[in-house]
Parts: sequence; C-alpha cells; structure tokens
Amino acid sequence: MSALTPKPVVGQPIPEFTFDLVGGGSMTVGKPIDDWMLLVIYRGKHCPRCKRYLNTLETMQAQFTEAGIKVVALSADTQERATMDVGEFGWTFPVGYGLSEADMRRLGVYITEPLSPDEAPARFSEPGIFCLRPDAEIQIVTISNGPAARPDLAELLDGMKFNITNNRPTRGTVV
Repeated sequence: MSALTPKPVVGQPIPEFTFDLVGGGSMTVGKPIDDWMLLVIYRGKHCPRCKRYLNTLETMQAQFTEAGIKVVALSADTQERATMDVGEFGWTFPVGYGLSEADMRRLGVYITEPLSPDEAPARFSEPGIFCLRPDAEIQIVTISNGPAARPDLAELLDGMKFNITNNRPTRGTVV
C-alpha cells in the first residue's frame, strides 16, 4: 500500500500553483481574484465522460458567470491533446493543461496509471471540483476516484449561489 495523499483542507486557500492555458498564457490559482472560481479537474482527452461533463458545463457557463463564478478546467493532458479537445468541442472557458503529478498530490486528487499508452500518455488525475472564494479559500471540494462520480452541475450552481448570496461559511472544517 502506498502513502496516502492528504485530502484538501476546506476553509484554507487552495495550494498555489500555475498552469498553462490552451490558446496561450497561464493562470495561477491560490491567489486572491475578483470572482469566485469553479476549478474542474478532469481526466483528459481519453475520457468520454469528461467530455459530456465539460459540454454540460459549457451550456451552463453563462449561468455560472452571472452568479459571479469563473469556470476553469484543467487536466494533465499535453498542450496538443487539450488543444484538440477545445477545438473539437468549442469550450469557451479557460482550459489548462500539464497538471503535474506533484500538484495533483497537493490538491489531494486521485491519480491513475494509464491502462495502456492508447488510454493516456502518462499518469492522470481523476475528477475533482474545487469551488473557491475570491480569497482562494476552498469553499466546496469533491474528489472522485473514477469518472462516473461527479457532482450534478445544476445542483452545484444552485448551492454556490446560495452560499454566495447568504455569505455561508465553509462546512466540514472540523478535522
């Protein structure tokens, strides 16, 4: 049995790290920003469930934006693989690539060894959702060890709108 990766600490800032974006530039999370953020960690190009999830997120992006929530997706994929997906599916939210295994561990997400080089060229992250306050504090987190278990986006948006409107505290802080 290998060493366990610690779970993310809600109520604290997400670990700071920087990643490159499809189309150029980079983004750093873990620093204060003007809006709330929904950071979606996805498995990568090889995953059809990720495509469905991100396609649904694309259809809801205006609702998240209207609620003051910036949507960002990130995977361990290479620039080429992430760029191909953005081109094929037309995602308009920022899509990052190159999530390192060290950053996966810092985020507390599950890491998978590919079944073959045809599945993915290297280890990749299983799904994770991080809802971040403007000060980079983790308000809500959900991590999964497989692609079939992810939060319903409409329910997540509704809950986030409630939290923002009512300035709700972070839950699950007793460790």
